[in-house]
Amino acid sequence: MEKNTLLQVWPIPAFDDNYLWCIHDGQSALIVDPGDAAPVLQYLAQEKLTLTGILITHHHADHTGGILQILQTLGKHIPVYGPAAIDIPGRTHALMEGDKFEIAAPMLSFEVFEVPGHTLSHIAYFANIQANVPEPMLFCGDTLFASGCGRLFEGTPTQMSQSLAKFIALPKNTLVYCTHEYTLSNIRFALAVEPNNTNLISWAEKAKSLRDHYLPTLPTTIGQELQVNPFMRCDQEEVIDSALRISGEKTLPSPAHVLAVIRAWKDRF
Repeated sequence: MEKNTLLQVWPIPAFDDNYLWCIHDGQSALIVDPGDAAPVLQYLAQEKLTLTGILITHHHADHTGGILQILQTLGKHIPVYGPAAIDIPGRTHALMEGDKFEIAAPMLSFEVFEVPGHTLSHIAYFANIQANVPEPMLFCGDTLFASGCGRLFEGTPTQMSQSLAKFIALPKNTLVYCTHEYTLSNIRFALAVEPNNTNLISWAEKAKSLRDHYLPTLPTTIGQELQVNPFMRCDQEEVIDSALRISGEKTLPSPAHVLAVIRAWKDRF
């Protein structure tokens, strides 16, 4: 009997609200942003998976803190992919915008996007439709969240706007694997920005039901975020009107200006 090689993507919970994503085919596995080694090692052992690579989106400790212990435990030969623009301990492959690479097992190829905003050196990994990937997949770290976006610790609103524009251009059925379960608090803010968004109101009920049953609200999709995420909707009338009201400005000349207002509003919300 042939083994099912269709990829699975499993959220390994860590800390208060992180998901360390495990991409596997039942035998070989990749881990995305392993901030903590212990739950990763436990899951790999439990599922009898061989770790063949680690993908890092950015340098924050809750995304990188487990790398060295994982390598020490499983073998230092495991490739670690990460942004070229910053030094990450354990990284073996430095990646930049437009880089493409393949991993033999689980069989998967990725394209890299540079997506500054949350951090200056943040990258995201995009896997388009392949034999074992029926829908495109995006591993976006802390740039995009379900109904939200990352806090601007290092980058500017313009950079975040340009980064999100790269995601907006992706196929609408792209599955988006964010790294935090921030959805309910993001929805509360999104409803303050767009109280009349019927898609958002429906999503609020569904997301609450998922969390009431201790289920993840992720992955989301690009199509979904285009309907409910104010940071992906900075060209929409109600989002612009809310930003004008909050800022007291008469005009906001671009989506980046709108994003700047609503991101600052979210920071104090």
